[in-house]
Order: sequence, then C-alpha cells, then structure tokens
Amino acid sequence: MSAKAVFLDKDGTLIDDIPYNVNPSLIRLSTGALEALSLMQEEGYRLIVVTNQSGVARGYFEERELQRVEEKLRELLASAGIFLNGFYYCPHYPDGEMSQYAVECFCRKPQPGMIYQAALEHRLTLKDCWLVGDILNDMEAGNRAGCRTVLLDNDNETEWNMTSIRRPGFIVSNLLEAAQIIVTECRKQDLNDGEHEQRFDK
Repeated sequence: MSAKAVFLDKDGTLIDDIPYNVNPSLIRLSTGALEALSLMQEEGYRLIVVTNQSGVARGYFEERELQRVEEKLRELLASAGIFLNGFYYCPHYPDGEMSQYAVECFCRKPQPGMIYQAALEHRLTLKDCWLVGDILNDMEAGNRAGCRTVLLDNDNETEWNMTSIRRPGFIVSNLLEAAQIIVTECRKQDLNDGEHEQRFDK
C-alpha cells in the first residue's frame, strides 16, 4: 500500500540555520516546528528530512558526524511524540576539497534523487507528497519529483532565479503555516475524492 510524506529541508526550515553545524548541542528546532510536525503526522503524513550537506565534500566535517545530527533531531521530536520516518542527506559538492565527494550527483538538490530514494524505500505516492524548504533549489527538487511544494520566505534565498520548475505552489512565513496549508489541501482532496466516488457509484 502506498503512503504519503512531507519532505522537509533541514537548515532554515526544520531547524534554525547555523551554517555547516554538526554540533548536536547547537541544534534548535524552528519556531512552531513541533506543532507543525504534529499536525502533519496526525493527518497521516510521514515526515522525512532531505538535506544537502556539502560540508562533507568541503572538508568541514566527516560524513559520520551527520549520524549525531540525525540522532539529535529524532530525540528532539520524540520528546513531543513525533516520529521522524527518514533522514536523507547528500554529502556531495562538485567543487569540494574531498575528491571522493567532489562529484556531480543526482541526490544534491535541486536534483530529486533523495526524494526518489525515499519514495522507493517508503512506498510513497509522490503526487500525494509535499516538499517544504526555504530556497528555490528545494522547490525545484520537489517539483521535479512530482510533489507539491511550499517555500518558507525567510530571506535565505541566495539564487532567486524564478523559473517554472522552481516556482513554489505556496509561499508562507514559517513551518506552522506550511503545515496548515498542507492539512487544508489534503482535506480538500479527500473531500473531492469522496464526491467523485459518490458520482461514480450513481
């Protein structure tokens, strides 16, 4: 049976943005994150992080240190009864200092590789999924994968090159607003599907 998920960018979306941070003690959930994730989880969405981590390729930290980041996130969410279904990261960066990671890849957003991997492993129906992020590269990755998209307008965008593939479905101020839109749109879809089934039965 297929499932649905919300893909969450990490830095600047799920947590406060501290560039290249892998120190668990500095990780802070963004304002309203717990309420937002609870809403989406209660609506039946799996919660999956998809994050670019070029700090590995740049030599700022080792890939294994991301495990501590994931563990800290799971701990913070579990304290509020929230389960993180997946944590996917891309360690690559073409201009990186570490040769084994300095490659062109299909997982680094705006490419949709992490989303496709998660969809395969979690049996997701991507048209029923959402991606929430704070830059247009996130939107492009979600759109390329066939998800619906929400952009957090928090002034983190560094490449404001708006094209059709990078255009967000919705623009909001914070993660809680994103969750409220996702839940509302989900319920609209459920209602429309129910009406369609009734017409078909007749």
